[in-house]
Amino acid sequence: MSLYLDHFGLREPPFRITPHTDFFFDGADRGATLDALLYATLHEEGIVKVVGEVGSGKTMLCRVLIERLPAQVETVYLANPSFSRDEILVAVAEELKIDFARERVTGALHALQDRLIESYAKGRRTVILIDEAHAMPEETLEQVRLLSNLETSRHKLLQIVLFGQPELDEVLAAASMRQLKDRITHSFRMRPLTMAEVATYLTFRMRAAGYKGPDVFDPQAVARIARASGGLTRRINILADKALLAAFSGSTHAVGAKQARAAIADSEFTPHARKRGALAGLAAAATAGALASAGAYWLLTQTSPAPAPALASAPATAPTAAPAVALAPASPAVLASTAAPKSPVSRLEREQVLRLSGYDARRNALLFARLEATREKLDTVPDERHSLELYITDNSDAARVERFLLRARDLVPLENLWVVPLESGGRYRIWALYGDFPGRDEAVQAARRLPPKYQEAFPLVPRSFAEVRRPL
Repeated sequence: MSLYLDHFGLREPPFRITPHTDFFFDGADRGATLDALLYATLHEEGIVKVVGEVGSGKTMLCRVLIERLPAQVETVYLANPSFSRDEILVAVAEELKIDFARERVTGALHALQDRLIESYAKGRRTVILIDEAHAMPEETLEQVRLLSNLETSRHKLLQIVLFGQPELDEVLAAASMRQLKDRITHSFRMRPLTMAEVATYLTFRMRAAGYKGPDVFDPQAVARIARASGGLTRRINILADKALLAAFSGSTHAVGAKQARAAIADSEFTPHARKRGALAGLAAAATAGALASAGAYWLLTQTSPAPAPALASAPATAPTAAPAVALAPASPAVLASTAAPKSPVSRLEREQVLRLSGYDARRNALLFARLEATREKLDTVPDERHSLELYITDNSDAARVERFLLRARDLVPLENLWVVPLESGGRYRIWALYGDFPGRDEAVQAARRLPPKYQEAFPLVPRSFAEVRRPL
């Protein structure tokens, strides 16, 4: 791992995937979410929920939260999702060093309550942070709800924060989980980074590791890493580390498209991943229409609401957003030529690629990233798979679509949204779709799980990817 440290003047690896709180990135709403979590943990009396995809930075956020909590707060961190109903109670008691007769679980509950009352009287608070909450059995989550009931006549004795993948929302949507869901007073979502935020993130991590020179990752490398990672920080770290190794192996201090391609080819989570070992060889060498409904129109045209004071969920844009990354020129031919390499079996004709690339969204980083992801999706996804139509509109203003995406990321995983520009006679329309499902039936079932706002506003018509490709 330390092969390239001296080469780049680094004192430690900048892109480790294990959480290191010195490398906490407060952009992409992370800082705002942390502030809101701190306030909610110290002042509220309910359960707090944090949801994010695998690799979005939930564990890092949890570790930083623990560090930032004041000394009078006792924390209990539970990372084992397989606890049974009784085991989680015993685990909490043991973390707080409470003596009780192990053969009597009820004794642990009474001992815990007595300890919490004593701590509260001394001005101390207790917080339980539960990771991987989506994987917990329902009976264990029910025990969590019962723990949240521990209180005096006026105050809760225990604050609980749940961290989990988006499946946690599905678990809590079950009728049997209604009582637990009703106790959740604040919910936060860890969204993926935009392309501009990826550029800022890469620079931040390099400088946090001791780098002092000009930016290492050029705009083309940033665009490729952002697209291949889906904006997830763990994947960004993996790709950036591999790209630095490729640059070191090539005796260069800059990471460009070539090094980014090598890193992507060596990864296993991108559509174009090739056989592993590409970078291992380098290292060895180096060391040797109109909207579908009025509701859809509302979702597209509403301006983002101003965040409420103090406890606002993460704002639509980071408070200190970095300037947008310089992207490729507007020419369709140039944009097509700088796109990621196609898979061996391409499902898009060259003319279709040019039409997709001809829609100019360079000034809207989020939209640009979704357009690139859509192009890759249409280039690889089998005809028989399905997506859900959200809307088609003649208003193709890129800033308008960007605003839709900014609001959408608070409701659905942004990596599941596809934006398809439809061109006719030099004029564009925008076709927005959601999801990638094995068939029509699965798409219909998925539509029923979407947020109520989407179910009311959009027709959610299943469309095969063969249909989606056909108009292009």
